[in-house]
Amino acid sequence: MTNLLIKPHGRKEDGNIIEVTPESAGWEYVGFEVYSLKKGEELTRKTNDKEACLVLLSGKADVHTSEKTFPNIGERMSIFEGVPPYSVYVPNHDQYEVKALTDVELAVCLAPGIGTYEARLIPPAKVGVEDRGHGKMERKVHNILPEQELADSLLVVEVFTPEGNTSSYPPHKHDQNNLDEESYLEETYYHEINPSSGFVFQRVYNDDRTLDEPMAVEHRNVVLVPEGYHPVSAIPGYRSYYLNVMAGPVRTWKFRNDPDHEWLFENVMKK
Repeated sequence: MTNLLIKPHGRKEDGNIIEVTPESAGWEYVGFEVYSLKKGEELTRKTNDKEACLVLLSGKADVHTSEKTFPNIGERMSIFEGVPPYSVYVPNHDQYEVKALTDVELAVCLAPGIGTYEARLIPPAKVGVEDRGHGKMERKVHNILPEQELADSLLVVEVFTPEGNTSSYPPHKHDQNNLDEESYLEETYYHEINPSSGFVFQRVYNDDRTLDEPMAVEHRNVVLVPEGYHPVSAIPGYRSYYLNVMAGPVRTWKFRNDPDHEWLFENVMKK
């Protein structure tokens, strides 16, 4: 099986530090990239057969598509300011240009597109914010591109987990195309840690344990979730952030809980 833990490489000339393609991940739908752009640098790409969600992790930028212009967007200078990001949806067979007005950290979320929707800005005011869980399972969720918002394939969400808490928990999975009970969605987790010297633990495992990968995940690592359950635990002293990208044959998120931990839902939990 493909290695599930992807570490950043040295910064390339175009600013890229992470690249996950369906081919490199060994699956069909999800692609994911991170770019670290210096002030004044520009990134230009064609989307070809993929739709894209450009998430400004930090910094300010001008973003242009073939028909739309979104000048001077961006608010948070650090992910851990905790405010929702600015994002831009770009359809397939389009293009985008990002010009960094400050140093910029940019995530590019990719999945198959069929050209149903036009490019649009997703400002912080359009990002749904919710608290999930309770006690040591509490976390804050920013729904950047949930299934209630328009896209062909992509689902995009970011999650902040306080130090010592466990997230994506109780464990759940979405690896069967068995609607209305469960949907098949590939998923990437892009992690950042505050302070950046820390780490989190993530386990990816299935029911029969033919897949069972416990991982110590460091700052700017990506974890691939091709199947199975995938909880994340933040160690004391370090705050956890992750950006999730999901896509599959049907754009809906229907999950099944690990029956061994179903009792935890007595306290009314979701992902």
